[in-house]
Amino acid sequence: MPIKRILIANRGEIAVRIIRTCKALGIETVLAVSTADRESLGARLADRVLCIGPAPSSESYLKVETIVQAALGTACDAIHPGYGFLSERAALARLCEKEGVAFIGPAAQQIEAVGDKLRARAEAEAASVPVVPGGAVADSAEAEARGRRIGAPLLVKAVGGGGGRGMKRVDDLRQLPGALALASAEAGAAFGDARVYLERLIENGRHIEVQILGDGEGGVIHVGERDCSVQRRYQKLIEETPAPHLSPALRRDIHAAAVRFARHLRYRGAGTVEFLVDIERQSFYFLEMNARIQVEHPVTEFVSGLDLIAEQIAIADGQGLKLAQDDVRLDGCAIECRINAEDPARDFAPSPGTITEAVWPTAEGIRVDTHIVAGARVPPYYDSLLAKVIAHGPDRGAALRRLDNALALCRISGVASNIGFHRAVLADSEFASGGVDTAYLPRFLARGPSVVEG
Repeated sequence: MPIKRILIANRGEIAVRIIRTCKALGIETVLAVSTADRESLGARLADRVLCIGPAPSSESYLKVETIVQAALGTACDAIHPGYGFLSERAALARLCEKEGVAFIGPAAQQIEAVGDKLRARAEAEAASVPVVPGGAVADSAEAEARGRRIGAPLLVKAVGGGGGRGMKRVDDLRQLPGALALASAEAGAAFGDARVYLERLIENGRHIEVQILGDGEGGVIHVGERDCSVQRRYQKLIEETPAPHLSPALRRDIHAAAVRFARHLRYRGAGTVEFLVDIERQSFYFLEMNARIQVEHPVTEFVSGLDLIAEQIAIADGQGLKLAQDDVRLDGCAIECRINAEDPARDFAPSPGTITEAVWPTAEGIRVDTHIVAGARVPPYYDSLLAKVIAHGPDRGAALRRLDNALALCRISGVASNIGFHRAVLADSEFASGGVDTAYLPRFLARGPSVVEG
């Protein structure tokens, strides 16, 4: 039976994004919302809306049993989890399998294989994919011994987490016991898993990720790479494809490693294999795999012409891969800025409130993914993402010019935003030259308050 009705277990711009593809495919949508999102744009666009609980995500969007029961109660064939929330929760995929609801994502065992970072490292090694020197530590004595072998600087990282939580930098091994305790406590509070491990810190590195699609039977293709090195506190702000200034050989090797890793897992659906490129050594290491659609997927769609949400649905529907690797054609350059409700002048403090004006640009080579219109509420309960503004051009210079022109046309009132901050970054000569490392943004911010005032 083909998928005819999908429950969307998410909110914000990704919910609107999924609804748009479903409408194009003739698939009905049921949007699961909290009380805070009853009047959202997604709720207005979906064919049906079902309230699943109060505003706090722990009482609504993170309740596995409630989500599956909502799908069964509305006769949905499938659940699309978007990104965040339950998108990488093996329990949801497993319950879907038990109840006969298609999960638009990988199998539960694949989520488990990459969700535990130590296991993911082991899987990468089994697939002959290089990993950053490091490993598990059971106690402070083992950590001290491994730390001496790796050498400072190093990172203490949470096994079960992401987004910078449970991650501590150690510049002097005398700091290691304290960093270990802090990281473990933070990881336990954030993820319910206090395990941590150590890795060598690559100080001059770039964050490069590869978009893959797998059919679950060992067939895997890649859809190019994205450079996500512009980050603040391990949170991505600007993403682009192709990654500037990678040698053809290094780019080819990174693509091949991502495909090899996903093929080793017999991965199903859309996923992203993330790497850290050591600029000085011109080598790369496996970081992790995100077993879901990424926030930054539109840049890949712009250069490839693919609808990655549609590809996800087709794979979940048993149609397999519609493309061979030789069918993938990548054209030009695309760059994305994440527009957040936050105040750069106040250390990027969140800015919840009601939007009184929202103007988004329409122009050649410009795409805006958003759920924000005038009157929309930005609740304090969720992330602060308002929109993604994406520009495409025949080359990087053209894409940058189009993106800056598009940002100049954006108007957001009622909450603070980081639009001016993004324009300052785009105008910065170091960023404009391309190929910045992950320490770029701290350097940029250190230049003074003018860079955040917009």
